[in-house]
Amino acid sequence: MAEPRISSIDGKLAEEFAVPSHVEEVKEKMAAFAGCHTAAGRRVVLITSGGTKVPLESRTVRFLDNFSSGRRGAASAEYFIDSGYAVIFLHRHRSLYPYSRMFLTINMLDALQFRGEEGASSNTGEVVVDQQVLPNIAKVLKRYHEVKDGELLLPIEFSTLSEYLHLLKAAAQALSTIGSKAMFYLAAAVSDFYIPASEMPEHKIQSSNGPLQLSMKMVPKILSPLVKEWAPQAFVTSFKLETDATILLDKARRALDTYRHQAVVANVLDSRRGYVVVVTPETQAELILTEEDVKNEVEIEERIVSNLTSAHNKFITQQVV
Repeated sequence: MAEPRISSIDGKLAEEFAVPSHVEEVKEKMAAFAGCHTAAGRRVVLITSGGTKVPLESRTVRFLDNFSSGRRGAASAEYFIDSGYAVIFLHRHRSLYPYSRMFLTINMLDALQFRGEEGASSNTGEVVVDQQVLPNIAKVLKRYHEVKDGELLLPIEFSTLSEYLHLLKAAAQALSTIGSKAMFYLAAAVSDFYIPASEMPEHKIQSSNGPLQLSMKMVPKILSPLVKEWAPQAFVTSFKLETDATILLDKARRALDTYRHQAVVANVLDSRRGYVVVVTPETQAELILTEEDVKNEVEIEERIVSNLTSAHNKFITQQVV
């Protein structure tokens, strides 16, 4: 019997990126989550969120990072759940998290008050929340527990680029079993450069050795095997962020031509929170927040999710036909 074919990307992942010890366990968990919710009539979206850390040493002291906080992914997870999806949330460790994201800048100790009887021991009494410091906390907490009790959100953490790549592959293979009912919403800011494990120094790079010169390789394009091999029936959305608006749409269309997936959310760094363009092979939709929208605390992610859920509906219908 012939050996199973190993694609070039699979070989590179195995050789140059350390495999997380828990990847198979997580893969089984994601497959069970997807199967359970599909049986209950829900669609499942895999959201990637946050930036990837690229170590410069095996025993990592220094690493390369990017600006991503995971805001878009965390907000989008909430809107997908509100739209009837179950969410696998593949997020960077300590990046923004659904429902708690809006309270990140608040010192929680300032929002808590201790009430105890005078003269009682210091660890007896009750802790109450100052809802002026945490506005809308009751509403958010109620919704969070509804989601948690319904098991609608499966959080999976990554930290390094290696972990991200292997866990994304595992997620794609896990969700391939539900076909077109799976959506991939690849909002994570993934590094384009890395140092292979075989070329990485084991110990901390010493500054006494003088100026540091790095030679880094290009990260393999994971979108291609995801679309063609790992989850070929899924609806896949990638993100394109640029600082130069004049090249944005051309690069988005080029990505669709190259990878043959379903949609690109294109945005410019300075205006990304109020303006994006959702580009598909057939359409181009500008999503804009007005001053009134901003005043009413409307988020662009709500518009993005609404656009993509409609596109996903159409995609599923076309697959059935």
